Amino acid sequence: MKNPVLQTFPLSSPWQTLDPFLFSVYHLDHFPKGNGDMGPDSSLLKGRNLGSDFDPTKKWRMYHGQTIPGFPSHPHCGFETITIVNKGFCDHSDSLGAAGRFGKGDVQWMTAGRGVQHSEMFPLLKDDEENTLELFQIWLNLPKTGKFVDPHFKMLWNEDIPVVEEENAKIKVVAGKYKEVKPVAPAPDSWAANPENEVAVWNIHVDAGSEYALPSASNSVNRVLYFYDGDEIHIGEKKIQPNFGIVLDPTQDVHIKVGSKTAHFMLLQGKPIGEPVAKYGPFVMNTQAEIQKVMENYRLTQFGGWPWPHPDNVHDKDKGRFALYPDGKLDMKK
Repeated sequence: MKNPVLQTFPLSSPWQTLDPFLFSVYHLDHFPKGNGDMGPDSSLLKGRNLGSDFDPTKKWRMYHGQTIPGFPSHPHCGFETITIVNKGFCDHSDSLGAAGRFGKGDVQWMTAGRGVQHSEMFPLLKDDEENTLELFQIWLNLPKTGKFVDPHFKMLWNEDIPVVEEENAKIKVVAGKYKEVKPVAPAPDSWAANPENEVAVWNIHVDAGSEYALPSASNSVNRVLYFYDGDEIHIGEKKIQPNFGIVLDPTQDVHIKVGSKTAHFMLLQGKPIGEPVAKYGPFVMNTQAEIQKVMENYRLTQFGGWPWPHPDNVHDKDKGRFALYPDGKLDMKK
């Protein structure tokens, strides 16, 4: 049997992806204690270049937040964001009037479609200990027929997301059927909504010193396994270190031998959309002419404006996990 590993590459920030994905980012930040106002109990002025502070050698980063970590209001158009928060919390607000606080393994699925503004802030809710944040954000492209669909906001609560427990592994099934286990339905206009596209987003954890077999898929998909934490692994005769991406032959089962630490992976898989991609920051279209039209539309409409009091909007400190939908429906969690 031939080696299922087609290519390996070091993980940069953001992670490189293959069609239908645009990119993925992984944040692991050990934020300090909170200051009582959901910001850090630490100076932001010591060696921090706000807006460009992605240095992975630092214990924590502020991104674009002036007082609270995160990304104040910014636009998106023409693709989807899948945001997985395993540790810490994210406060979402958007131009549709939707809002939420999610964490503890929750996933937010947002279809930008014809255009939406949103903010993603990371409130530091603990004032007596560190506030660790572990977050993935995955950008999934939309085909030409879906570039201008209505924006859509959906919360996938951790309690509803299936986790498959095998002898030596746990697999969190965010998108795409794993063996016979079906995921929570994605956003309705997503490329992932059609099972024929075989879109899969699986967060896989394999015990130290054990083996795991990743089941095969069809030959029509791109499949990349991101080894983001752990000790070395072996696939066949190939030894792979953490912080590497692994492009796999989708038609083969992949047998992984894990070293002396638990291995943590993110798998991204899907049938390629196979269309031209034109990108300008948070806008993704098929041509540069379409990008120019979208930019002009944003200048004129602000994608509906910003209904919140601050561009870095956060919710009450004691709010808990919740989702407020554009139609006014409120979903509260413990």
